[in-house]
Amino acid sequence: MDLIERVNGHFLESIAAKQETMEQLSPAVAAAAERMVACLMNEGKILACGNGGSAADAQHFAAEMVGRFEKERPGLAALSLATDSSALTAIGNDYDFDMVFSKQVRALGHTNDLLLAISTSGNSANVIEAIYAAHERGMGVIALTGKDGGKIGEILSADDIQLNVPVSRTARIQEVHILLIHALCDAIDYMLLGGE
Repeated sequence: MDLIERVNGHFLESIAAKQETMEQLSPAVAAAAERMVACLMNEGKILACGNGGSAADAQHFAAEMVGRFEKERPGLAALSLATDSSALTAIGNDYDFDMVFSKQVRALGHTNDLLLAISTSGNSANVIEAIYAAHERGMGVIALTGKDGGKIGEILSADDIQLNVPVSRTARIQEVHILLIHALCDAIDYMLLGGE
């Protein structure tokens, strides 16, 4: 296989992953966006967390909410739990890395809030602990996962929403996660601002 064919393979695989996810998850994405708008309209905030690329996605989502997505609007209350290096390192050092998000959820989360939990495997221990903490605080959870949904799929409550990308390759899951985040941002803006 030459290099161009290899590159083309990435595009084709990504397109297939997005097509399959669209067919399976579009209603759940719409429901998740409705939950997010209800949270925001009820004076709640969205706390987002994840590791590595998923941490970047959590930060990306929060930036789109607080700043703007594609339309001008007032900022919306969202916070990435993956960006405070002092909190992350203090909690990781003084307690355990598995607690870096859950300690923040317990400190910052309230009943009207939502947790956006992102894990490509569905098995990230610190994201799982954050979900437990969110449930303790009476928060709802929207989980972006991949593969078979992992342990996260098993611990979500009936009121939570799992957006599980039904593919096994991490790169493809991450690509679909950012598309899901953009779809959520667009749906939120559409519900709040109207439009085409």
